[in-house]
Amino acid sequence: MPSCACPSEHGRVATDGYDPAARVKALEQLLVEKGYVDPAALDVIVETYAHEVGPMNGAKVVARAWTDPDFRARLLADGTAAAAELGFGGRGGEHIVVVENTSRLHNLIVCTLCSCYPWPLLGLPPVWYKSPPYRSRAVIEPRAVLRDFGVVLPETTAIRVWDSTAETRYLVLPLRPEGTGGLSEDRLAALVTREAMIGTGLALAPARADA
Repeated sequence: MPSCACPSEHGRVATDGYDPAARVKALEQLLVEKGYVDPAALDVIVETYAHEVGPMNGAKVVARAWTDPDFRARLLADGTAAAAELGFGGRGGEHIVVVENTSRLHNLIVCTLCSCYPWPLLGLPPVWYKSPPYRSRAVIEPRAVLRDFGVVLPETTAIRVWDSTAETRYLVLPLRPEGTGGLSEDRLAALVTREAMIGTGLALAPARADA
């Protein structure tokens, strides 16, 4: 079984000289030359996902859940509707299920078939999320995969793996870090990483967020 790339390797090109970025660029150029794609429209899409649709949206949802028990209850009961209360929804977010980490349970999200992902809350999926090693090993040996990402959990903590589909996308509600009782929602949101909402990471401690 191939090992999952460690976080420091996630940005590398895959294997055997295959360069996905070069292939995408060539395909984009061909579509533009044929008149199928407007470059300006592509720029708008890229900018939207880079600055308006991304993990910062999910972080706001998590921070609200940490500070508002009623919202947290609604989020766990119907993630789609609760996210919509904060203005987040649309394509890739038609049916969002939120699963909560506790001191006894850690949740991990994967898409074993492709790369289904809650776009309105997390933006575009990272390269490693789409990689075959992650997609296979997350199901077979999730504890080992978490160690690859630097997350070492007590043996008493159960790990539950959720398989996203085109119909259902999952989001992890991470544990709130200790020592954050007096922080505002904005400060709390800064502690919530993309990895924490996938389950391959934990929310940051305040000192790490300020570093």
